[in-house]
Amino acid sequence: MIIKDYCSKHCNPERPEIRKDYVQDKFVIIAPKRAARPHDVSYEDDNRQAKQRGKFCWFCPGSMNKETPLALVGTKKRWDIFVVKNKYPAVSLDNPHAYGTQEVVVETPHPDQQLEELSVSHIESLFKIYAQRLQEIQANKRIQYVLIFKNNGGRAGASIQHAHSQIFATEFLPPHLFDKAQQVQKYKLRTGRCVYCDVIKKELSSPRLVYQDKHVVAFTPYASLHNYEIWILPKRHFDNITDIKPAERTSWATLLKTVLKKVTKLGLPYNYYFHQVVNDEDQHLYMKIAPRGSVWAGVEIGSGLIINPISPEDAAAYYRGR
Repeated sequence: MIIKDYCSKHCNPERPEIRKDYVQDKFVIIAPKRAARPHDVSYEDDNRQAKQRGKFCWFCPGSMNKETPLALVGTKKRWDIFVVKNKYPAVSLDNPHAYGTQEVVVETPHPDQQLEELSVSHIESLFKIYAQRLQEIQANKRIQYVLIFKNNGGRAGASIQHAHSQIFATEFLPPHLFDKAQQVQKYKLRTGRCVYCDVIKKELSSPRLVYQDKHVVAFTPYASLHNYEIWILPKRHFDNITDIKPAERTSWATLLKTVLKKVTKLGLPYNYYFHQVVNDEDQHLYMKIAPRGSVWAGVEIGSGLIINPISPEDAAAYYRGR
């Protein structure tokens, strides 16, 4: 049911192959030759699009210093990270039909800096802010689900170029996450082990392994939905970013900086995210980084079956390269 004997060393890089997610009944067609298909339609370049935008900056100090921070690193006049309420939230605490909260984490006061250009210590501070906000949000007993995410680039959903991420929290638990939690629990009842701990052990000896140290591991998932998709997980089993230890945070920040530099070299917009099902205290924390190289078209939208022209084995080789 979960973690079938998927290929570890002998995946065929040429022939399309249908692959299943580690946990859920989600499938993807890995079709490397499809990347060579002809195009006479081009996608707009996110970097060029950004340069054409107006000069007013919503998240620069001149604008942010007028706001009331929910949290910050530094002082209000000289800050490094600034958290505010989202002015255009999808959910709100005064709406019983879509109850929740949404916050914006402005990652730097400098409009021309991207996350991968910041120092490791700065990224560590960002993780600390995530943990601080998550702890406060989870104190609201109505909140069932928290998503920490980043949209980078227009095709990844970013509406503002200035580096920022968001925290979305709601009392509604998405059904696919409820299903995932059930599947993970079934695996543990049957084996006595965490499915993601077992996934880590398998991927440590696979061609999809990108990096490991004492604290974290990164690999491209077997059934990658996105071009160059990569996951970062702690080796230690814990469920919440509020439980991360200093050495783990340093390793994670260092690795994230390296990975995002590689994604930037590809010229791809990307999303990353953490999930948190509040009442499930036995999750294995993970971060998914999803570069947005493909546009999902008729097959994907109609059937739900994703076609990925970049094999995770090739993606891992790219990330391992110098």
